[in-house]
Amino acid sequence: MSTADIRSVLRGGGDRFIYLTSALAALNGLLFGFDTGIISGAFLYINDTFTMSPLVEGIVMSGAMAGAALGAAVGGKLADRLGRRRLILLGAGVFFVGSLTMAIAPSVPVLVAGRLIDGVAIGFASIVGPLYISEIAPPRIRGALTSLNQLMVTVGILASYFVNYAFADAGAWRWMLGTGMIPAVILAVGMLKMPESPRWLFEHGRKDEAEAVLQRTRQGDVDEELEEIAETVSKQSGTGVRELLKPWLRPALIVGLGLAVFQQITGINAVIYYAPTILESTGFGSTTSILATVGIGVINVVMTVVAIALIDRVGRRLLLQVGIGGMVVTLGVLGTVFYLPGFGGALGWIATASLMLFVAFFAIGLGPVFWLLISEIYPLAVRGSAMGTVTVANWGANLLVSLTFPMLTAGVGKPSTFWLFGACSLVALLFTYRLVPETKGRSLEAIEADLRENIGTPTEAAD
Repeated sequence: MSTADIRSVLRGGGDRFIYLTSALAALNGLLFGFDTGIISGAFLYINDTFTMSPLVEGIVMSGAMAGAALGAAVGGKLADRLGRRRLILLGAGVFFVGSLTMAIAPSVPVLVAGRLIDGVAIGFASIVGPLYISEIAPPRIRGALTSLNQLMVTVGILASYFVNYAFADAGAWRWMLGTGMIPAVILAVGMLKMPESPRWLFEHGRKDEAEAVLQRTRQGDVDEELEEIAETVSKQSGTGVRELLKPWLRPALIVGLGLAVFQQITGINAVIYYAPTILESTGFGSTTSILATVGIGVINVVMTVVAIALIDRVGRRLLLQVGIGGMVVTLGVLGTVFYLPGFGGALGWIATASLMLFVAFFAIGLGPVFWLLISEIYPLAVRGSAMGTVTVANWGANLLVSLTFPMLTAGVGKPSTFWLFGACSLVALLFTYRLVPETKGRSLEAIEADLRENIGTPTEAAD
C-alpha cells in the first residue's frame, strides 16, 4: 500500500480502515511475542558474559514474567481509566526502555531490571491489544481481527528466532535483546493517527466521538449498535474488580481464569523458552538448535493463520477442542520418546516433529482463542479490569512454569514432565467442553445480555 493509499484510508473508513487500525494495534502482539521469544536464543550466550548460578538463570529467564504479571495487574485499570489507545502508546515507550536497558546492561541486576521493565510492557500489550481490536471491530469479523493480535505474537516469536540466528555466530546477545526497540518505535508512531475505542468513548460520555469512530469503521448504519452500547452502559452498576464476583459474572470469571491457567500449565512457554535447550539435548549443536527453533516458529505462524481463517466460521469451542486434543496426543508421544532408551538419531527427529505438532495444535486452539474469548465475554464496565485480572493469572502460571520447568526435568525427568503437561491438557479439554461458551458472530452487547439473563449452558450456546 502506497503512502497516498494509507492517507486515503485514514481519511476514509470501512473495512480498509479497520484492517489498518487492527494491524497497527496488533503490533502489541508482535512486541509481546518478540520480547518473549528473544531470550531463548540470547540465553545461550549471556553466560559467556556473566557467571550465573542456576537460581540466577531462572530469575533472568522469569524476570519478564514477573514484570508481565505486574503490568497486567495495573494495565486493566489503566485501560479503563486512560483509554485503550493511550495505554498502547505508554506500553510502546516502556518496551523501548526495557529493550535498551537489557542491551546495555553492565551487570546481572541491570539485566534483570531490564527484563522486569520489558515484562511490564508485555503485560500491558497482552491486555490492550486484543481489547482495543475487539471493541473497534465489527461483529462479523471480530474473531479474525482480534486473533490478528495472536498472529502477530507468533510472528514476533518467529522474528526473534531469526534475529537470534543472525547474531548466533557472533554470540551478540546484546544486539538480540536491543532489536526490540525497533518495533516499539513503529507501534508508537503508527498509533498516533489511530482513534480511541468507540465503546470506551461512549462510556466516558464522548458520544459524538464514539459515533464518528463507528461510522469510520462500519459499512452501514451505526444507530442500532449505538443503541446497544447505550443500553449496556445504562445497566452498569459498578466498575471495580469486585463486580466480577457477582453471581451473574462468576461463570465468565471462571472461564477466563481457567483458560488463562490452562494456556500455560499445558507447557507451551516451556517449549518456547527452552526449545533450543530441548533440541540441544537431542544432539543438535547450539546454532543448529536455534535454526530448528525457527522451524517451530514458522509452524506457529502458519497454524495461527489457519485459526484466523476458521475462527469466525467454525467457532471458538471447536477450535479449542481440536487444538487441546492434539496437544494431549503430542505431549504423550514426546514424553514417550524421551523415555525410550538410546535417545538420539531417529528418536531425536521424532521429538522435534512432536514439538512442532504440539505448537501447531496450540496455535489453532488455546493460543488465539483464549485471548479472543477474554476480550468478548466481559461487560464493558469491567472489561479492562477483568482482562487484567485474568491476564495476571495467565502470567502467574507462565512464571510458575518457566521457573519450575528446569527443576521438573532435573527432578522427575523430561518424560514425566511432558506427561504431566499432557495430563493438564486433558483436564483443559474437559473444562472447555463443559464450561466454555460460543461467542461466534455475536455482538459484545448481546454476549453481555446473555450473561445478565443467564441464558443457556455453554453447549446450548454453541448450538
